[in-house]
Amino acid sequence: MISKNLYINLIVRVLIIVAISLLTGYVVATGKSLRLIILCLFVIVILTVNLVTFLNSLNRKIRYFFDSVRNDDSNLSFPVSEKNSTIREIYKSMNNVNHQIQDLKIENRNQEQYFRILIEHLAIGIITFDLKGFIVHSNTSARNLLGTDVLTHLSQIERIDRILYQAISGIKPSERRLVQVRTEKGEIQLSLKAAAFRSRNDELMIVSVQDIKNELDEKEIESWMKLIRILMHEIMNSITPITSLSESLTGIYTKEGKPVTPDEITPGTISTTIQGLNVIKDQGKGLLAFVESYRQLTRIPEPQKHSFQVSQLFDRLRVLINSMKKNDRISVEFAIHDTGLEIFADENLISQVLINLLKNALEALEGAESGRIVISAAVNAEGRTEICVTDDGPGIPPENIDKIFVPFFTTRETGSGIGLSVSRQIMRMHGGSLKVRSKQGKETTFCLSF
Repeated sequence: MISKNLYINLIVRVLIIVAISLLTGYVVATGKSLRLIILCLFVIVILTVNLVTFLNSLNRKIRYFFDSVRNDDSNLSFPVSEKNSTIREIYKSMNNVNHQIQDLKIENRNQEQYFRILIEHLAIGIITFDLKGFIVHSNTSARNLLGTDVLTHLSQIERIDRILYQAISGIKPSERRLVQVRTEKGEIQLSLKAAAFRSRNDELMIVSVQDIKNELDEKEIESWMKLIRILMHEIMNSITPITSLSESLTGIYTKEGKPVTPDEITPGTISTTIQGLNVIKDQGKGLLAFVESYRQLTRIPEPQKHSFQVSQLFDRLRVLINSMKKNDRISVEFAIHDTGLEIFADENLISQVLINLLKNALEALEGAESGRIVISAAVNAEGRTEICVTDDGPGIPPENIDKIFVPFFTTRETGSGIGLSVSRQIMRMHGGSLKVRSKQGKETTFCLSF
């Protein structure tokens, strides 16, 4: 409607000016009255000035409207009682636009207030800062974790803990970090996660800060409980026969609480005694071997790290596999996507981990008519080098998947239950990880991530 009225108004004015201009040209060409020519020119000037004035007035009002919007003038309102229908329609439209802008601003402010309240109520600390270190926003949880009432600059965090300051100021987008901090409330373990956000004027970094000490303590207690249960099981299995045999042998050599005489000892008694003592000796050796396994778990040497090619490590494994394989129907394949791939680690310890995983894979395929083991190396989506050992054996039952790394847990009669525990500990000493994924009845994959 506004465009139609404006166009009609402009077209009518222009057509009148054109018509009078043609009339003036005709009068000049025919040489008629000079007064008529002057009158026509005078009318053309008046109409032209009126058109220019109209357009300028319209432009000023529109410019005033946009200036008001730019200056966030919420009280802006144009009179709709204007006699000129075109101007009246323009005013109505600008008032409508202004009301919509006001509604959007109110909605944005409400949303901003909502998200601020939401962030304030989060149990996780949130800190937002710019490239110069100025903190744009920090919620109550973040300030409580750091033990301060005000956070305006990252330098304030440096006064609290320099390591935490270095971790937050140096963190990259999508990066995670763990930092141990000492505060007035005691020692806390903070998990940091960062995300980048670009605003209209600046680039901001959003860092979440979470105290995971309680979660770590719960996991530690849970791990200790699992370990204690397994230790109790193994020790009881060894001690119970010893206790039982000791009582039996004591019963042979005592009667009514008194020792038997030498005449009462028969060859059968001696034979039974020897057998019982041999069982006690074997149980004692088993218990000593169990303790030695525990010592092995706690005495892993410090890694002597150096750079070496994964292909070199694979060549070493190829030689060892020939002595480990007992079934020719089981194939072992090596796959490496980049022959120049290198890792910085202790080659001997990493070889020990891979040999242990290979042994487990071969044992998982025992009794199978055929089997396939693939040892692969590549760089994963996170940019980390990974070495994976995959077998197409029966897989790991879901109820055991979270127990296989617990020391002394084993499903094999001859297994010690420390191989995977030692392997994971070696990877942790390298700053890496050992993870497993398994599809029962299809395959199992162990991955070393560096």
